[in-house]
Amino acid sequence: MSLVAWAYQTSEQKLAAALPRRWSHVQGVALKAQSLAAVVGDDAPLLEAAAVLHDIGYAPDLVRTGFHPLDGAYFLQSIDAPARLVHLVAHHSCAIREARLRGLEDQLASFTDEEGPVRDALWLCDLTTTPDGEPTEFASRVAEIKERYGPDDLVTTFITSAEQDLGAAISRTYDRLRVVSNI
Repeated sequence: MSLVAWAYQTSEQKLAAALPRRWSHVQGVALKAQSLAAVVGDDAPLLEAAAVLHDIGYAPDLVRTGFHPLDGAYFLQSIDAPARLVHLVAHHSCAIREARLRGLEDQLASFTDEEGPVRDALWLCDLTTTPDGEPTEFASRVAEIKERYGPDDLVTTFITSAEQDLGAAISRTYDRLRVVSNI
């Protein structure tokens, strides 16, 4: 079974019945990843697998810390998923900023943030897809997150602090896309 097929099967088993809206979101994120395959070249399957697995840590039976990037990474690590995939899930969408707010920075530090095109593309895919799996603009997604969580929530504090880093990753990905598309 290919990495991508395995990722879809694993994510569906953990999310589809328990969290159908989250399952819709990750499918939309994966669809966006497919559209960015040229940006990451040979790493396209890794990007798509990370996209469909990035929120697996929300699955109720996988919660250990209550921080989904870390819980997802712990789960994937426990089933011997490829290391890069585990690390991408752990650090998706600027997770380090939220980990600091939650007092989990040391635990997240056991995973490497590769800070490259695949990571940036994954962040774009997540932050330009609605909770229902539909495409959206980055600014709209950030506004939706802030509205959903409210002004005093830790997630709102996180997304506000991470907005510049997330936007930069998205810009770098669009720049890479323009280069490979000869635009």
